[in-house]
Amino acid sequence: DVVTWNALIAGYAQHEHSIDALNLLWQMQVESVKPDKVTFLILLSACANLASLEQGKQIHSHILRCGFESDIF
Repeated sequence: DVVTWNALIAGYAQHEHSIDALNLLWQMQVESVKPDKVTFLILLSACANLASLEQGKQIHSHILRCGFESDIF
């Protein structure tokens, strides 16, 4: 479930494995698990850790596609 995925993603992101954390988003999609607001919060943090504006833009685009654009974290 998404909580387990979020824990896994957070673990990677917090231990400086941000690329692995980002790759898990795509694995979630393969497994038909829909990311939630927490997933995206963690992934944006991973992008910041990498100083990757391009990855951040891709995650932002995914946030918009999932309909979270009007939610405030």
